[in-house]
Formats: sequence, structure tokens, C-alpha cells
Amino acid sequence: EELNRLFAVWLEECYQKKGHSGLPENRSPFEVYQRDRRALSFAAEEAITEAFLHAETRKVDKSGCISFQGEKYEAGLTFIGRTVDVIYDPESTEEIRIEYEGHEPWTAKKLEIGEFAGRRPALPETLQQAPAEESRVLRAAKKRNEERESYRPPAISFKRMKEVPDRV
Repeated sequence: EELNRLFAVWLEECYQKKGHSGLPENRSPFEVYQRDRRALSFAAEEAITEAFLHAETRKVDKSGCISFQGEKYEAGLTFIGRTVDVIYDPESTEEIRIEYEGHEPWTAKKLEIGEFAGRRPALPETLQQAPAEESRVLRAAKKRNEERESYRPPAISFKRMKEVPDRV
């Protein structure tokens, strides 16, 4: 604490109140600051926060999750196999922001596996079970039966044959 106090004294007395050759008329930084009539402009809090965030890339695994600093975060089933950007504050990784090109960024929390961990998206109609209108097997069997019924082989009668031909 004593060194910090002495540094503050040096900064004010030896740097800010002393004239500098790089400033007009060899003025001190304190004088130049006091004479400036322009209003101070401050950066937006969001811009400053964004400037100090870190970013890394991760690949989404087959369960729709990413591994980040030894923890699992849910990225979403629609991003399986894709590489996403992870934006985070190194001081707090309870929540991270995930970005993927063409999609709005979203927030992900550490994965907690519970009784109802996540919901699967609904299957498209083409993959859902449809009620059967007819059976292809029965339709083919019926067609074969009709063909068999329509074809009757001619009956051959052997009553009238009296002679047995010689065998050669």
C-alpha cells in the first residue's frame, strides 16, 4: 500500500503537473486537460464489456454439447458436427455465449444432467409414423390368388385309353 501511495504522489507531482516538451508551449498534461473545452465522450458499457471478452472455437459433439474448460455446455442438436465460436468472460464461465454464422447468438449454461435433460426436436412429417391404408403384402397375395383362380388347367381323362404303348 505504501508503494501505491508513493506512486500516486509521483504521478501527480512529477508527471501530470510538470511541463512536457511534446505538448504546446511546454505545458503540463494537467493544464492541457483543464483547458480542453470539448465534452468528454465515454464508450458504452456494452462496448467495453465486449472488448474484454475472450473467444475460442469448439466442435459440437454428437449429443449437441461442447466441452469448455472441463465442463459440458449444451449448444443444440441442430449444430451437431459443426464448429461454433464460444465467447466468454474468463472471470465467470457459468454462462457463455455461442455464435454460429447465420444464426443469432445464444447463451448456454453449464450442463446439468437431470431427469429431463433436454427435449428432442419433433421429427419431420416424412419420418413420422403414418396410419396404414393398405397392406402391400396382402395386395400382392390377393392379385396372385385372382390370377390363380382365373387360370384353370384342362382336365385330362385317361379312361378312353385302352392300349398301353410299348416301351422302347
